[in-house]
Amino acid sequence: MSFYDDDISRFAEHGAALPVPDREDRVEHDGALIWYASFGSGPPIILLHGGLGHSGNWGYQVSALAAAGHRVVTIDSRGHGRSTRDDRPYSYEFMASDVVAVMDHLSLDKATLVGWSDGACVALVLASKAPARVAGVFFFACNMDPSGTKQIEPSPLLDRCFSRHKKDYAMLSATPGEFDQFVGAVGLMMRTQPNYTKQDLGAIKVPVVIALGEHDEFIKREHANYLADAIPGAELIILPGVSHFAPLQRPDEFNATALAFVAKVSDR
Repeated sequence: MSFYDDDISRFAEHGAALPVPDREDRVEHDGALIWYASFGSGPPIILLHGGLGHSGNWGYQVSALAAAGHRVVTIDSRGHGRSTRDDRPYSYEFMASDVVAVMDHLSLDKATLVGWSDGACVALVLASKAPARVAGVFFFACNMDPSGTKQIEPSPLLDRCFSRHKKDYAMLSATPGEFDQFVGAVGLMMRTQPNYTKQDLGAIKVPVVIALGEHDEFIKREHANYLADAIPGAELIILPGVSHFAPLQRPDEFNATALAFVAKVSDR
């Protein structure tokens, strides 16, 4: 029987913890210490979490992907989770360069990227800026210019998510008392970045899936359609019955969809 947490009440109460990693460490890069963990062996998949979250939000994905024969690497984005940051403004380009630094540290020449929300932005920036390092991008629930976002409607579900992020930040961060400043800095990045044009998107040559939950709270459906049309060869997948939080709400269905894409990339 599939596990469902559609209102993410279980996530709000307990979080979604990672299994015990085979390896974890921090990489010093460009004014920050970037935390990562590695699980299993095989062709690498890098999981990139959403804004205000951390790698533990992938707790329902790691074991499934590793069991399918992959080395799974999770990375806490700079300033998120266990990773630190300096006082420069956040940018997706900074975060993308941090991913490359972790790949270099682990001697990974190329990996498939699964990005969620802000992590999807980071993944597509990497596909644009460093395509030789990217086997493909599973791009879930994100925009590539600010016009792709909806006006946020408050809801109990979003309150639960924010509460969980606040608790996790206090437990994991090197600056546990600075959550409000953290939210402000990440929020500024979200409102003003990224700013990819149709021409920029048209220059992306790696395989891409544009995935979106049927009930996504933040991303316009027409923006997902636009991205799928603008990126050469991109496939659009709408995940039924879920929202921006599909990896937590219905992990078995999300994992099967992501693994189907990974299998196609591997066949190439």
